[in-house]
Amino acid sequence: MSTKRLKELCYITHVNNIPSILRRGILSHAQVAAEKIDYTRVYDEGIVQNRKSILTPGGKSLWEFANVYFQPRNPMLYRVKHEKSVDNIVVLAVKADILNRSDIFISTGNAANYATEILLREEGMKRLPEMKKYINKTWWTEEMGTKRKIMAECLVPDQIPPEMIQSVYVANHTVAETVKQHIGRRKLSIIPEPNMFFLPSRQIRLTPNLSIVEGDMFFSGMQTLTISVNTVGVMGKGLASRAKYQFPDAYVVYQDVCRNKILKMGKPYLYKRESSFDYQLADQPSSLSHINRETWFLLFPTKRHWREKSDIQGIEHGLQWIRDNYKQEGITSLAVPALGCGLGQLKWKDVGPLMCRYLNLDIPIRIHLPLEEKLPQNLLSREFLIK
Repeated sequence: MSTKRLKELCYITHVNNIPSILRRGILSHAQVAAEKIDYTRVYDEGIVQNRKSILTPGGKSLWEFANVYFQPRNPMLYRVKHEKSVDNIVVLAVKADILNRSDIFISTGNAANYATEILLREEGMKRLPEMKKYINKTWWTEEMGTKRKIMAECLVPDQIPPEMIQSVYVANHTVAETVKQHIGRRKLSIIPEPNMFFLPSRQIRLTPNLSIVEGDMFFSGMQTLTISVNTVGVMGKGLASRAKYQFPDAYVVYQDVCRNKILKMGKPYLYKRESSFDYQLADQPSSLSHINRETWFLLFPTKRHWREKSDIQGIEHGLQWIRDNYKQEGITSLAVPALGCGLGQLKWKDVGPLMCRYLNLDIPIRIHLPLEEKLPQNLLSREFLIK
């Protein structure tokens, strides 16, 4: 992989640190300590201290390197976002030319993890193409090793000069305005990129509780996530396929309820999993204050057999089940895909109003729009969806 194909690497920091970084550059922890620089931490102090004892092939501690990620949308940013809020966090984009330096190291994952290799530049650059399939993933799991691998780092001795910083990614326009005040006359691109920060790229509020959104449903933060399925136990494509690999426990439950004829059209099955979703996604999750928050899955049949088209009448009966049972089941918030659209071949113009009719409830609900087609604005209006 050449530096021409790789546009940038990224550094996660607090918005308050921008003026100092633009003067001194991105410094190693050793440099920060030596110069007694006052800064706002985003990393857990205990985690950072652990890096002191880990050595690179040259014998230097990780403490002596400025570290940047190949993929900023990673478990570290997920944890920082929950601890500090997206209104305080920025991602600084560093020119990929930093990889031309002969004194850097490249890690095959989180450099502080025992399973990660820390490689000299030449070997690291050779390994980048095979690492790319992990670095570019949109989700990860601890069991498959992708939670560690997606956090691959470039380790730069002492300091990354300020002139290597080319842009700043922020979660929203409010943070962008704050960044403008910090950078002064420095010419930097400030780019709102909600998806990087695990937020919807677009959200239209239809009622105080009901919204339609574009974004990754699995990062919605809702208590209950809805997975479109068939009733024969096959998770082949789309959201169901992702759930199969990211949450294998949900797949086992799904096959079990299909085998025992519990899952039927018009009667979704609520899997109240007890493990924490945030624990799976966040780096060093024990520091999260809400680590015991559970994420449930609602297995929602949209067709009987995976070869069939989705059944809109069966979908309506399933929506009615949600409306009639959500309170007694304990559902407090809900994320739902556009049921039957996409692979199910139904149209949003038919499904959207139907879903909004039944899901206009007294709990937060997000309906995730189909990504297979660009919908005209009139099909997204409150007037069309809530009649």
